[in-house]
Amino acid sequence: MELTNYHAKYYAHFLTNRRAADNPEKLAGALVDAQVDLNPHQVDAALFAFRSPLSRGALLADEVGLGKTIEAGLVIAQRWAERQRRILVITPSNLRKQWHQELQEKFFLPCFILETKSFDQARKEGSPNPFDCSGVVICSYHFARSKGKEAGRVPWDMVVIDEAHRLRNVYKKSNKIANELRNTLHGVPKLLLTATPLQNSLLELYGLVSFIDEHVFGDLKSFRDQFSDLTNPRTFAALKKRLEPVCQRTLRSQVLPYIRYTQRRPLLQKFTPTDDEWALYELVSDYLQKPELQALPTGQRQLLTLVLRKLLASSTFAIAGALEKMALRLRRRLDAAQSADSLDDDLEGDFEALTELSDEWGEDEGGGGEGLTAVERHALETEIAELDSFYQLAVSIEHNAKGTALLTALQTAFAQAAELGAAPKALIFTESRRTQEYLLRLLSQTEFADGIVLFNGSNSDKKSAGIYREWLGRQQNSDRITGSRTADMRSALVDYFREQGQIMIATEAAAEGINLQFCALVVNYDLPWNPQRIEQRIGRCHRYGQQHDVVVVNFLNQKNAADLRVFELLDEKFRLFAGVFGASDEVLGAVESGVAFEKRIADIYQTCRTTTEIQAAFDQLQAELSSQIQSAMLNARRTLLENFDDEVKEKLRLRDEQTKAHLNQYEQLLMRLTRHELAGNARFLSDASFDLHTPPVDGVVGGRYELPRRSGEAHYYRLAHPLARYVLQRGEAYETPTAVLSFNYTQAPNKISFLEQLAVKSGWLSLSRLTVESLSQTEDHLIWVWQDDNGRFLDPTDCHRLFTLPATITPTSDSPPAALTHQTTAAQEAILRQISQRNAALFEAEISKLEAWADDRKIALEREIKEYDQRIAEARRAALAAQTLEGKLAAQKEVKALEKERSTRRRTLFDAQDEIDAQRDHIIAETESHLHQSHTLSELFTIRWQID
Repeated sequence: MELTNYHAKYYAHFLTNRRAADNPEKLAGALVDAQVDLNPHQVDAALFAFRSPLSRGALLADEVGLGKTIEAGLVIAQRWAERQRRILVITPSNLRKQWHQELQEKFFLPCFILETKSFDQARKEGSPNPFDCSGVVICSYHFARSKGKEAGRVPWDMVVIDEAHRLRNVYKKSNKIANELRNTLHGVPKLLLTATPLQNSLLELYGLVSFIDEHVFGDLKSFRDQFSDLTNPRTFAALKKRLEPVCQRTLRSQVLPYIRYTQRRPLLQKFTPTDDEWALYELVSDYLQKPELQALPTGQRQLLTLVLRKLLASSTFAIAGALEKMALRLRRRLDAAQSADSLDDDLEGDFEALTELSDEWGEDEGGGGEGLTAVERHALETEIAELDSFYQLAVSIEHNAKGTALLTALQTAFAQAAELGAAPKALIFTESRRTQEYLLRLLSQTEFADGIVLFNGSNSDKKSAGIYREWLGRQQNSDRITGSRTADMRSALVDYFREQGQIMIATEAAAEGINLQFCALVVNYDLPWNPQRIEQRIGRCHRYGQQHDVVVVNFLNQKNAADLRVFELLDEKFRLFAGVFGASDEVLGAVESGVAFEKRIADIYQTCRTTTEIQAAFDQLQAELSSQIQSAMLNARRTLLENFDDEVKEKLRLRDEQTKAHLNQYEQLLMRLTRHELAGNARFLSDASFDLHTPPVDGVVGGRYELPRRSGEAHYYRLAHPLARYVLQRGEAYETPTAVLSFNYTQAPNKISFLEQLAVKSGWLSLSRLTVESLSQTEDHLIWVWQDDNGRFLDPTDCHRLFTLPATITPTSDSPPAALTHQTTAAQEAILRQISQRNAALFEAEISKLEAWADDRKIALEREIKEYDQRIAEARRAALAAQTLEGKLAAQKEVKALEKERSTRRRTLFDAQDEIDAQRDHIIAETESHLHQSHTLSELFTIRWQID
């Protein structure tokens, strides 16, 4: 279809229009750009976060597995498009890479992981504050806390906090991280993400909401007084009303029309270690339980003991390497008579999760002395001899019973996967690089030899390097090459596994940030004790887009009583391995980050020596876990935070229809405009792709371009792409003098009934752009005015359909009728009035919130006076009941003291109430200042139209 410059100008302005916060089209630009299939609940959640410009943030509390990262990514992408680019993401350390990859690959946003190393490097390169950079900053909770001074200096446009249930006890002074982060981020708009906003106490909900906005509720005492009794319907309704503007939650059951969920099918492979393997286990376990060890630094003993136990359970090859490193370290110390290098540096090369564990455990290595006494030298020599003997036993074991069991398990699991219709692919997880090498040797001698690919923290083996080189060659004409070797290597290995591989042997590096829904078999060769890590692992395959049930294989050492109980907990209590959804959010939330739970398990292994002790310790742990998952509190959460199924499903149905319509319209207009602007520079293959042979602007390369969510073998063409920006700028800049546009209805792609029914098929039309500044946001409105030659004004919403037709241009010297200008002015006034009414409603809601906050604070003060009245009454009764003169005098003194204190409290009550009113009035005045409205109106073009 041939467009005119008038078409192009309209399309360009439509595509760059800034929408109001409550407009469903607000996210359309971000939707066009996103390389992800969006579900209606995700769009709805993102729009909820934008609902009011006066809001200080929102809590998105969808159930596990519904894509809260995508919801937040939409919000971040939209903020970025609106030039609000100081954005911070705070997340558990083990999710940083996943966030980085999601934002970079799915939303094309520049982002940086800020940690100690990159922070120090930025400082060396001259950055005064590494937090203040040109990209989305991603960091861990601990890092944000440790660098709170620097983070607090940045005027953030938004802060996103993942797994935000970690902050729910912020009302407790003992929760130092939450309190310090609240102080650091005071006044900053926040988006909190958690599937478990309420676990054991309503006060946790108070903590999370107050972290977002301290004016939703009064202080802690008034919250307790008002909302402790949810059995009262009025109390319950009042609390739910307070939460509605801040919290949104969607259930998995409510999105079943849009997301297909498959099952998890568990497969347990038992094995019995050989006598030598069990002897090694018991020797090393006894050694680790000794009260004093030279090989383990005091400050890190708990953490490193955990790592060594995990390596011991992984394979004899893994523990052999660790034993050798430990003995070597002690020899260096013996020879140099001083502290040796840190042991965790040696272990990290094998156990890749050590750095993240160390960050979350927060232990510091204790220093060592400069010299050694004779006693210390003897202790070192004895321990070295022990470690050497363990090492010799370990290296003498050539085969592991668990490795043999793996071969059996793979045969069984592949057969089960085949019955389910899944491809013959397996993802095998181990916690040790040395075990990974052992499994490679083992499987290389089987029928799986040709299809093995490794995935670990470095990916430096020869085969991975070859896969990477081949991938770079294939992707040189696409946007999939990021320039980061780490990110591109991960993509290359995943593509190889999808297209050619059969088995991926992975360390914990693959447990985050990669999507393997084309694989339906997960093998936990080593099983983490942290349930959230297990859920992450299985979630690589059991996720949105998986077409088959996923088989989950676990191994169980039948000789180890503690292993049996750990598996029982993970399987029966956490329900990680079976069902449609895997671990429930209630249970995962109960263990917070999983670190405390992991420490408890480690402590049992370390302190319990007999089977009876092990059973008793696990019984106690299981009882504690059960008490944390209270059904009464779960019911309270459901009723407080969840809306009726039918209501939600209808809303999501409408949101789905709106989203698809907006997305379709935006993509069509973008491609039509692009075809118009690049007619001589590109060959258009379809309505979604073209070959660019002559780039019109510097920095843009030639090659195949296509809209996101297509094949993926081309450059992604999107609104934010430099080529699209060039096209949009050209469209907006066209000179469009008054002219005659003759629209050719005979070339209409579809029947347009209202055009056929027009009695008069000619007249005048104008298009203007109204830009309004209000509530610290900018919004644009396109104003169409058109009339026929009989002077009848036509429906402006039909103008878009008119501009789907091709047209020819004829110059004219005729002047448009004055009625067009009058009608434009009337339309402008109607829009401004509508915005004013909307803002008034938002202002009123904010005032109501502040009034409720002020009342909460006053109620708490008034209840203090009532408490004094009760204490005085009790003291008077005590005075009457006293049997002696001395007792009566003492009781009367207490009454007088309490009455005096009450009088003081009454005076301070009035002062405090006045102070609260002053605070409220100040906030209201501050809010009112944002209500000022300014606007500009610019005419885009005026034409005389006719339909041929």
